Amino acid sequence: MVDSVENGVANLSVEEAAAKDKENGDSSSTKGVCAAPSCTKAATMACPKCLALKVAAELGTLFCSQACFQNNWSEHKKVHKAPSANAGLSKEHEPTPLDSTLPSEFRSYKFTGPLRPYRKTSQMTVPKTVQRPDYADHPGGVPRGEHAERGSSVIRVYKPKEIAGIREACRIGREVLDIAGKAVKAGVTTNELDRIVFEACMEREAYPSPLNYYRFPKSVCTSVNEVICHGIPDMRELQDGDIVNIDISTFYRGYHGDLNETFMVGNVDAEGKKLVKCAFDCLAAAIALLVPNKTMYRDIGKVISK
Repeated sequence: MVDSVENGVANLSVEEAAAKDKENGDSSSTKGVCAAPSCTKAATMACPKCLALKVAAELGTLFCSQACFQNNWSEHKKVHKAPSANAGLSKEHEPTPLDSTLPSEFRSYKFTGPLRPYRKTSQMTVPKTVQRPDYADHPGGVPRGEHAERGSSVIRVYKPKEIAGIREACRIGREVLDIAGKAVKAGVTTNELDRIVFEACMEREAYPSPLNYYRFPKSVCTSVNEVICHGIPDMRELQDGDIVNIDISTFYRGYHGDLNETFMVGNVDAEGKKLVKCAFDCLAAAIALLVPNKTMYRDIGKVISK
């Protein structure tokens, strides 16, 4: 029935899986489509080890062919591993063998690279004592103040007191970004980075701006490798050679501070290093161009493109 599960070979048909389910008084593992990313074919076989461990089908036990099963074995076998406990994390935030299971909303998504989304934990709750933006408690996360200013042709010029408020929000954001950046290393999940950012914001009585903005579920955007921006933190562990952009926004006393930085994880290849350096050089060139009452917005774009 099985030549070698460890080598990614499974010949247990759905019919045989159904027989095993009957023995166990269960039928959940015999229905569904192939668990391979971007494959929507009907399942014709099941992973024997998943059945032995009683892993539910929706967690990725079924495949349409030997080829799909073998090609996805390196990711699929993570489902078989026993959970490990991390001190200081709630049960929901502990790594589990199911973290790498592709979320259902991405089953038909066509990815441009090897990165895949992992399990997301639930949204954190900000204490009522922390001042919040208008979208924080809106069921749809709609920023009503932002909507009210849409269509206006007036570019707001801030007064010195307002600029001081913006600077303070930015200063807090820089502190939070530095704290998150120090935690970046292989083996750390972006979900853990989100927890660190949330707690750092709470310590400073600042609201993490991304949280619930148009229902964004996390306190920070973490964009790994080919993810362009606004990546949602999840339970995927950072790998040696990854690059990760941490995008921090903090809301403090009525003002938002927004900044980000890209970090290299371990041994990044030459192409990755070149990309990070190019982005940094573009930022430095744009900042150097800024002169009060002289620099136009379009000039910033030009120097970055150049």
